[in-house]
Amino acid sequence: MKVGFIGLGTMGASMALNVRAKGYEMVVNDLRREAGVPHVKVGATWADSARKVAEGSDVVFTSLPGPKEVQAVAEELAAGMRKGAAWFDLSTNSPTVVRRLCERFAAKGIAMLDAPVSGGPAGAKSRKLALWVGGDQAVFDRHKPVLDAIGDEPLYIGPIGAGTIAKLVHNCAGYAIQAALAEVFTLGVKAGIDPLALWAAVRQGAVGRKRAFDRLSEQFLPAKFDPPAFALRLAHKDVTLATDLARELGVTMRIANLTHAEMTDALNRGWGERDSRIFMLLQEERAGVAIKVPPERIREVLDRG
Repeated sequence: MKVGFIGLGTMGASMALNVRAKGYEMVVNDLRREAGVPHVKVGATWADSARKVAEGSDVVFTSLPGPKEVQAVAEELAAGMRKGAAWFDLSTNSPTVVRRLCERFAAKGIAMLDAPVSGGPAGAKSRKLALWVGGDQAVFDRHKPVLDAIGDEPLYIGPIGAGTIAKLVHNCAGYAIQAALAEVFTLGVKAGIDPLALWAAVRQGAVGRKRAFDRLSEQFLPAKFDPPAFALRLAHKDVTLATDLARELGVTMRIANLTHAEMTDALNRGWGERDSRIFMLLQEERAGVAIKVPPERIREVLDRG
């Protein structure tokens, strides 16, 4: 299998080197010729354009800044890729864009899959990298060995666009959590606690000891809010005390106040004795979705590690 790789930036450079380290014949391209020097040194071939990469490859990977750049490269790929080839876009893209490109390339007999990655530059170097893939599962299965060369956790998520949606959910959640942490840490420090001591304390609490997304398996995913692990009325009291303290100290707490309002709405529904996470149902109502996953299926995912 001859592998083409386009986009040798902070992430792409390391991913391409890892593919080459597994012995794959490789052709590479980037807007900057110098970016390909390390790859040529280890046996990859430089191509002067994305189209030339496409013409000589059985599978092409792109790692680009965003939708605009992906669509520009797609023009060259469409002109150069042969029927039966496959294209995996590793970029963080738009689900609408990847679905449109998939349809266009399918008409030419070319499989296009979205495969955004998560793990950062360090993960790209070490191969401790998740790949979330959407598209034709048979194509995913056929190319699993080369995906394994890029990251240690390539997962098939679902139809085209599913990988990109997973990446956007992950990244948006991460930054929202960071915003919330900034609020509560500034509150703690302004209230007189040393920031290192505060961090050392809270990382040993119930939230700190468990991976953030794993906590969704307890109440939210199975839609199991009774009996409560911790009652909403008690959680509401805790958040009330925190936001009261913030007002006393003059600390702006936008996210905490919004959370308090959500919990208050849930209390007004008569849910005070149900589990504290019950307020999450309010967002399900607004979004028009009902989430309920069988416990045995949740356990299968948790058992993967």
